[in-house]
Amino acid sequence: MGGGRRKTETRLIHPDAHASRDFEAVPTPIYRASTVFFDSLAEAFDHGEDHYRYGVNGTPTTRELELRMAGIEGAAGCILAPSGLAAIALTYIACCRPGDHALLPASAYAPNSRIARFLADFGIDVQIYDPCIGAGIESLVTDRTRLIWCESPGSISMEVQDIPAICKIAARHDILVAVDNSYAAGLLFNPLTHGADLSVHALTKYPGGHGDVLMGCINARSDRMAKKMRDTARLLGICVSPDDAALVLRGLPSMAMRIAHVERQALDLARWMRDQPCVEKVLHPAFPDCPGHEIWKRDFSGSAGIFSVIFLDWSRAQVEAFVDSLELFRIGYSWGGPVSLAMAYRGLDRPTPEKGARLVRFSVGFEDVEDLRADLARAIERASG
Repeated sequence: MGGGRRKTETRLIHPDAHASRDFEAVPTPIYRASTVFFDSLAEAFDHGEDHYRYGVNGTPTTRELELRMAGIEGAAGCILAPSGLAAIALTYIACCRPGDHALLPASAYAPNSRIARFLADFGIDVQIYDPCIGAGIESLVTDRTRLIWCESPGSISMEVQDIPAICKIAARHDILVAVDNSYAAGLLFNPLTHGADLSVHALTKYPGGHGDVLMGCINARSDRMAKKMRDTARLLGICVSPDDAALVLRGLPSMAMRIAHVERQALDLARWMRDQPCVEKVLHPAFPDCPGHEIWKRDFSGSAGIFSVIFLDWSRAQVEAFVDSLELFRIGYSWGGPVSLAMAYRGLDRPTPEKGARLVRFSVGFEDVEDLRADLARAIERASG
C-alpha cells in the first residue's frame, strides 16, 4: 500500500487484512448486499443473466435457493418472491394483459380470488371454474384466454384436479398453465412433468418448515418463461432478503422427512375423526370419497399434513366452540410448521355454503399423535356438551 499507513477512519472501512475465505460448512453463507462491487467499469456494465449487479438482482444466498428449488422440480429457472401471495401476483402480471381472460378454480387459495377481483379494474377477466372439471375446461376457453390456474388439492376443500388433462387442453390452445403446488412442495407431485408451464410455491410452508419465514417462488418449465418471470420481477423490484432465504435453505434438507412424518400423523388423525359420530365427512385426498381421489392415486406419490372435517349436524356456535376448546392445535392460518393448527372459516362456500360453515381444516405438526388425538377428543366433548 503506497503513501504510508491509512488513517483509522479509512481502515474502519478498508481494513489492512481480511480473514481467509478458505472455509466451508453445512449452511450456505448469508450474503447481504445492496451495493455490489466491481473490479472494472466493463464488469459493472455486464448485463449477463448470472451477473451480480445490485442486491435486488440477488446474492449468492438467494441464487443458491433458486437453484435448489429449481432442482426439486427440474425447472429451467426459479424466481423468488417475498411471499406465496407475491408469487401468485407476479404470475398474473407477467402472463396477462388488459383484455385477457384467465381461469381460476373455485377451490383456490382465497387471496388468489381477491387478486382476480382486483385485476378486473385493469381489464383482466378472471373466471371461476369447478376444480373437478378436468378436460371439460375446454368449454370455458375463449380466444382471449391466456392463463389457467390450478391448485391441487384445494387447500381447504381438498379437490384433486386432473392437471394432465387440463394441460393437454391448454397446450392445444396455446394457453399457459400455472399450478399452486404448495401442498405437494414439489415432492409429492411435479406439475412441470405433467405439462404445466409454472409451478408456484409458498416456501413459507413445507420448504421453510418452521413457521418463521415468509417467501414464495415460481418454477418455470422453459427458459423462455423463466426469463419472462425474472425480467418482470426485476422491473417491479421484487426480491427477497438473504436472511429469509437462509431460513428456507435451512429447512430444505429435512423437508422430505418432515412431510413423510406429518403424512403419517395426519392419516392417523383423519381416520380417527372419520369414525366419530359427530363427523359427516373427512376431506383427505387419500380417502376414496374425496373428490379426485383416483387422480390423486394416479399422479401423487403421497399426501401432506392437512385435511378438513365437516361436522354432521353441529351449529356454527358448536364449530367455533370446538376450535376454541383445542389446546395443542393452535388457531392459525397456513400449514407446514412444527405446531399443529386448526381453522374454521367464515363465508366459505366449499363444498357448499351450508357445509362450509361446518368445516374445520387441520394442519398436523410434530406433536405426539396420541396427545393430538386426545386434544381433538376433549374439544369434541366440550362442543357436544
